[in-house]
Amino acid sequence: MTYEEAVDLSRYQDPATIDEILRTARTIAIVGLSSKPNRPSYGVAAYLQRQGYRIIPVNPAEQEVLGERAYPSLLDVPEPIDVVDVFRRPEVTPDIARDAVAVGAKVFWLQLDIINPEAIAIAEQGGLTVIVDRCTAIEHQRWKRGT
Repeated sequence: MTYEEAVDLSRYQDPATIDEILRTARTIAIVGLSSKPNRPSYGVAAYLQRQGYRIIPVNPAEQEVLGERAYPSLLDVPEPIDVVDVFRRPEVTPDIARDAVAVGAKVFWLQLDIINPEAIAIAEQGGLTVIVDRCTAIEHQRWKRGT
């Protein structure tokens, strides 16, 4: 059984929930954000930053991305986080979900093709809103169009 078969993804892709997140969020920690402009994480972060969101890079291999200080883990971020946006392999997402719960994030967002039932359960049980297999930039563009 694949992760997709194990998880009813529609539960985690509700347009009204996504719209509310995008409308109210101010700070987005992007786990796995790369400083390489050709990486999807960089393009998404740059887009979100241009839209007025505060981006917090989370990547132990980076010092700074898009003019923002990078942190090795969510646990090192010294400010409140609204959304944890994950660009990491599915198998490492349970630990990221635990950290998202520990720092009191409001939303745990797994990017396109990143699906892990254990991580989803950890985040949900920790009280976070969970979005799965959706791109924050694509969803923001849809939200701005009102579709």
